[in-house]
Amino acid sequence: MGAHDRRADKDADFSAYMSARQAALYRTAYLLAGDHAAAEDLLQNAFAKLYLSWDKVREREALDGYVRRIMVNENNSLWRRAWKRREHSTDAMPDTGVVDTYDDGTGGALWSFVQTLPPKQRSVIVLRYYEQLSEAEIAESLGISVGTVKSQASRALAALRARAPHSLDPHGLHPHESGGDTR
Repeated sequence: MGAHDRRADKDADFSAYMSARQAALYRTAYLLAGDHAAAEDLLQNAFAKLYLSWDKVREREALDGYVRRIMVNENNSLWRRAWKRREHSTDAMPDTGVVDTYDDGTGGALWSFVQTLPPKQRSVIVLRYYEQLSEAEIAESLGISVGTVKSQASRALAALRARAPHSLDPHGLHPHESGGDTR
């Protein structure tokens, strides 16, 4: 098989993976980044890095985890934070609103509180509660220990409980009113 044939096979394999997984991975990117434009950038950068490493990835069933880790690292990187600081707000409102296809109408308020979490805590919350990954899978995706996953999740949930109004509590109990821990 010639170099041209190997490259064509690589491109076909990568394209098939990207087509099959783009929607699900975009959801993760959106939850990490917090808006559609940043999510598109995040996913595009992750796919570009995956393509460059495609021949090195041995376990094809682990590709989603590899892409998630790239997205988390990209989202938390210093250059991305510096780029965001250069953005300027404006008084002009866009002509049309953005429809969030992932919000069922109740998650928007909670999501605004998730956005206030530090990047590592937000990553753990997104992967655990939005992506339904186990603590071990999160630890592997983020390159941290399971203990760190647990402590980051605990801190994030405590911060969310402290910040969120009573109306977002599905059980109608606030930690201070229930007489105990609501975890």
